[in-house]
Amino acid sequence: MATSPIYLKQSCIKTLTAVEANRDASNQHEFNGVAQLKQIFGNARVTKDVVFSIRGTDIFCDDTVTWYDARENSPDRSEFRLYFRDNYVMERAEEGDNIIVGIDKSDKIHIILIKQSNSDYEGNIPNWR
Repeated sequence: MATSPIYLKQSCIKTLTAVEANRDASNQHEFNGVAQLKQIFGNARVTKDVVFSIRGTDIFCDDTVTWYDARENSPDRSEFRLYFRDNYVMERAEEGDNIIVGIDKSDKIHIILIKQSNSDYEGNIPNWR
């Protein structure tokens, strides 16, 4: 799956931090929501089917993610997050790897891990773009 091109109509990319990738640093299992993720998921709590994959390999798994406002009971602030469960792909993620979250032309959501050793690796991207 991840060895052939995936054409995304909308996507964002960033470099994983220790909190997002290292289970010894945190058991968080989520990406902080920002404007780029809101453009993909909107402002309402949703659970969506996704395909996790590792770029340049045939490694992938189907799973779900939940987009939610961690402060939904607080009327004066919001803090959106994209929650994911442990899965085969994210267990291989390391601090410093890139992650792409995007939607393809058939509205399927993809979360693509790009390892630092991959030729498609973009380097350090500290914020979603």
